[in-house]
Amino acid sequence: MCTAEATASLLQVEETFSACLARINTLILKPLLQAGSDQKGKENFKLFLLLNDRFQALWNLTEENYCMLKQKHSSSESFCIQDIYAHHKTVLKQFLTDFTSETSMSLALYTVLHKPIRDHIEHYILLLTKLNEVLKEGPEKDVVTSAIKEYVKLESFVSQVLDEACFTKSLWKSLSYKFTDMLCVPERRLLEDSKNLPISASTNRSDRILLFDDVLVLIQGNSFQSFDLKLVWVDENLSLFGSYYVFFTVGPAILFLCPQAVWQWKLNQAVRQALNGKRDFPLWGKTGEGTKPPSCRFFTYVFRLEGKFKNTSYEGEWHWGKPHGKGTLKWHDGRNHVGDFKEGLEHGFGICLVPRKSEDRYDCYKCHWYEGKMRGYGICEYGNDMVYKGYFKDNVRQGFGILENFSAEHPFKYSGQWENDKKNGYGVWEDKDRGERYIGTWLDDHKHGQGIVVTQSGVCYQRTFHADKMVGSGILLLEDDSVYEGNFTEDLTFVGKGKLSFANGFILEGTFTNKSGQGLQTHGILNTSNEQLDDRITKVQLGLEEFPVEKRWKGIYDQFLEFIHSGCKEETEESFTGFHIQTSKELRKSQEYLFCQKYEGTEDVSWKTEDILEELVQHQELESLQSYLEKALKSSLHPLGKLLKALTIAFQATYSGIGANRHLLTMAQEEVKYYAKKIWEFYQGLLHLALEQKGQLPSKCMDEDTSDEKACSVVLPLILPCFYPELFMLYMLYHEREDDLYCQGIVDLSLFPDIKLLEFLDVQKHLWPLKDLTLTTNQRRSLIKDKCFLSATECLQKLITTVDPREKLVILQKTYEEIESTVSRVVEKDYRLPMDDLLPLLMYVVSRAKIQHLGAEIHLIRDLMDPANRGGLYDFLLTALEVRKCFQQRQLEVAVAFLE
Repeated sequence: MCTAEATASLLQVEETFSACLARINTLILKPLLQAGSDQKGKENFKLFLLLNDRFQALWNLTEENYCMLKQKHSSSESFCIQDIYAHHKTVLKQFLTDFTSETSMSLALYTVLHKPIRDHIEHYILLLTKLNEVLKEGPEKDVVTSAIKEYVKLESFVSQVLDEACFTKSLWKSLSYKFTDMLCVPERRLLEDSKNLPISASTNRSDRILLFDDVLVLIQGNSFQSFDLKLVWVDENLSLFGSYYVFFTVGPAILFLCPQAVWQWKLNQAVRQALNGKRDFPLWGKTGEGTKPPSCRFFTYVFRLEGKFKNTSYEGEWHWGKPHGKGTLKWHDGRNHVGDFKEGLEHGFGICLVPRKSEDRYDCYKCHWYEGKMRGYGICEYGNDMVYKGYFKDNVRQGFGILENFSAEHPFKYSGQWENDKKNGYGVWEDKDRGERYIGTWLDDHKHGQGIVVTQSGVCYQRTFHADKMVGSGILLLEDDSVYEGNFTEDLTFVGKGKLSFANGFILEGTFTNKSGQGLQTHGILNTSNEQLDDRITKVQLGLEEFPVEKRWKGIYDQFLEFIHSGCKEETEESFTGFHIQTSKELRKSQEYLFCQKYEGTEDVSWKTEDILEELVQHQELESLQSYLEKALKSSLHPLGKLLKALTIAFQATYSGIGANRHLLTMAQEEVKYYAKKIWEFYQGLLHLALEQKGQLPSKCMDEDTSDEKACSVVLPLILPCFYPELFMLYMLYHEREDDLYCQGIVDLSLFPDIKLLEFLDVQKHLWPLKDLTLTTNQRRSLIKDKCFLSATECLQKLITTVDPREKLVILQKTYEEIESTVSRVVEKDYRLPMDDLLPLLMYVVSRAKIQHLGAEIHLIRDLMDPANRGGLYDFLLTALEVRKCFQQRQLEVAVAFLE
């Protein structure tokens, strides 16, 4: 508790200081405020207004404290310094904070204003020190001790600020008017001068360095460079000549050699304070000591003379003087780039808008970038209604890509290989105006080499192209199944020597001419013998030798190989397969995810690169592997799933819509098989990499001898659903004739009641399951239909419910078992059907099942089934079903007579 004597002393100090402040306010501040509107120096006047605000706050606090002391003294009550300090602590701290953040005073006023304040601080320190000596240990003494420390800091702070002001004033007097006019700012303070504390720049020993509280200035002769402290980094290193450090700024780094650490310490402190937006309290005390400025920062900067970003504005994250992290670049011409940066260049995902000349539209590039250039996967939406989805390298389209024009004038779509921003290699062009599709090779944006053209009318031809023009002879497949081999014009008119094979087997070989008004004329030989007919015409297949399957879609495979060869780096995986799922919500709204559609069944599996490799090692056993691959291939987040998605897009671009032509069946079929082979190879590549990282050896399932078998048995059934719609359509078109005959036969046979049909098919009567039928007195056996072998019929109908050849074979086997089971019940013993009995019974079940495209189904199963199933029961059942073709003609000829 304080005595009355201490109270009186404090009251006297406060009264004296308050009176001093009142005189300063009356004699100095008020006149300056009244004259302020006439002052020309607006910056100086703003500074004075700030000074006046701080002065008034100090005066009000002093008056408040004086009134409280006076009240306590007049009532002769004892008081606690803790109460007063606690009452004013918040206000005092706020005042000190504001004071330290704005340290500038008018140089003309500092001698008038500083002495009363310094004297008042000294009086308080003296009184508090005396008070502290008489107090006993306890809370009161702790409060007084804390107050003394704060006043000592304030005393040091005021002294340092005044020293800085004098130091700065001397500098302005010593510099030439040229430097002063450009560098002198009222609130700017000089912290260090290399003239006083030597430091040598690597450029020239005569260079002078000035460290201010907001900028770093390098004076070289008659010129200088000024660097905002927020844009300065200090890097410490060791060399053979001693310690040195580098100033990193926006632009080239500046190297300084220094035998002492004072400059380094002061520069770090100044940079940190500039970034924090306030000065330390005291200025050069232990506050913030040991805390270096962050190397990663966020601010806006306008480039002036710096390389490719000249005259651009960058707002974002920085690291060691370069854009690094998330940021936005803006050019004067309207371009802007939002995305990831690394060491001063665009690197990672970014969106770039580029205005089109003479158009009020933009090209929008949503791409991956590598060291300042587009590289990897991207989507580009051009202002002329065209969209490109594909791969880039060094700012040009390179690799697999899809370019589509959505404008009404000339809509088209190209899916294929690009080199140096031009269509080069294998690709598919769909001209939506002409209703035709080109499948073939390209060179410098032109059709060049072998190509197949499929038209919407069903006409299909294969020809050699040179710079978009047809050259040499070719093969033309007409809608009526006629085949022409020779030369023909762009409007498909026969010219010159050629051979025309008609659908009925006739062959016309000779010279063709087309004179105006006279139609097509020929001079040649017509061969009417159809000995070689044998369905030869409908079985013509194109593109097999001209486009080896391993050379199609090479651009897609190359991207995956690059990913594996890089060691499956996440950065490479993102750029080769599209946008990463962890992209921010803001960017995600503006992106089209070509390869990133989340699969609901993958919640229990992680698709991060490191987790993928770990999962692969854990799922090497066949059963576990199949389950893992099924989930991976269905997920567009897994690299294998992304690869499958790209292949699906390429397959649809070739064989869907206009491309659904029966003459492309074999080409499509071998392509699907090759997809399975490549996916298995890439799986092996991933597994090899995962095992190498663990120091393990590959398992037996990875032997090269079994690769094709594994691709067919493990991968093909998993990927077939992605290609089945287009592939089965080709099968239906290819086998359209025989399926039409089959359907007509089914229609005829459907007119038969059970007994009549069983008799017609020569089914042995003792095998008829009629006694299984429950008949009423009003029913006749001849009226009962679709009852015999009903379970087998329903089983066979499930054939169209699955796309997996393995499952289709199982359905055939179950159908066979149901037939045998029914026969066994009839004969009341186990019965193994011989071929002579099985064939007619199978024909009965097939006719009642009424599967519309059974021929296409059978051939698809044969072509895509696991080679391990060939030669067994499955092969036997397929052969039995194929024998039905022998009955088709007989069905058509005999059915009507039999019914009569």
